[in-house]
Amino acid sequence: MNERKLTKPGGDTRWNRLLYGFFRLLIGSTLRIYTRGTVTGAENLPVGAFVLTPVHRSYIDTPISTWVQVRRMRYLGKDSMWKYERLGKLFTAMGAIPVHRGSIDREALKRCIDVLASGQPLVLFPEGERKDGPVVQPLMDGAAFLAAKAGVPLVPVGIGGSDRVMPRGAKMLFPRKVVVLVGEPLFVETNDNGRSTREHLAEATQRLHTEIQRLYDQAQASIR
Repeated sequence: MNERKLTKPGGDTRWNRLLYGFFRLLIGSTLRIYTRGTVTGAENLPVGAFVLTPVHRSYIDTPISTWVQVRRMRYLGKDSMWKYERLGKLFTAMGAIPVHRGSIDREALKRCIDVLASGQPLVLFPEGERKDGPVVQPLMDGAAFLAAKAGVPLVPVGIGGSDRVMPRGAKMLFPRKVVVLVGEPLFVETNDNGRSTREHLAEATQRLHTEIQRLYDQAQASIR
């Protein structure tokens, strides 16, 4: 049975929060100790909902993003992870939201908006899939779109060193230092009717790109 039909859009139950906290402690904290990870700028995180937008250079960027705060955050995951019902329930408890890649998934977008509307933070990698190199690739406007729809801020994040801990193709984790820098919130502008146009979304996405690049450069410089 498809997990999409089994799970309420919010998914913010007490059991899910407890399970998320357990795995965050088990995986996230262990990874942070192993990589001597540091987080700077966590005080920039707003109270309530926001869209956390980290640079994406390694598969471990997802557990690394849990370092920024204790509160449960939600993530997008490819829908094939929900192929098996029990695993799907576990991924949902961990905060994941199924999304079909390769096309516009309107159901996933609605779930993300519902999550933000309920006050839960959402983690979205605006470069899309994992990228390589020191230059932040052009961002998709999905993060700005969701932030505008839900009326919440975007929070840029630079993660330095994750690509050295688990490079592309690596089968193990290397004990390299990781630095996480959290930037100040960015808001998508609106017109007189309180709506965000395509131009507003494009402008917000460009500002977000500039901030992520700045934070990523600083994070990378601090580990050298």
